[in-house]
Amino acid sequence: MAYIARSAIPNRVKVVEEYGELPLVECNPSQLNQVFLNLINNAAQAIPGDGTVTVRSLVEGERVRIDVSDTGSGIPAEVQPRIFDTYFTTKPAGEGTGLGLPIVKSIVDEHGGEIRFTTRQGEGTTFSVFLPVVLPEPATA
Repeated sequence: MAYIARSAIPNRVKVVEEYGELPLVECNPSQLNQVFLNLINNAAQAIPGDGTVTVRSLVEGERVRIDVSDTGSGIPAEVQPRIFDTYFTTKPAGEGTGLGLPIVKSIVDEHGGEIRFTTRQGEGTTFSVFLPVVLPEPATA
């Protein structure tokens, strides 16, 4: 996924991949590709100069967690409550449709997951996607 996103990311942005060993999740792979491509592209666009996008995966309890972090400018406090609203964008006219993050949230919700973000002005943002792990069937006697 990060490999595909690199073609759309400027050379000034470094992509770091830190993947952990993950259990199975029940999912539609093409939909989750859309989620992570969108998050990676948004992260790269949030970086005004040179910077880094880090994609990290790990297991947290009975969920898989995938973080997409950037070293960008952060999300202003007044914008934060609206970032998942359909058609809301902070991009200039003609550059953003305001559909990316609402679609991301919808897909994550449809997968029984959750999306959260943390942000610090001038330091960057991390979007965390949590997806339920497929638990093994109990043994029958």
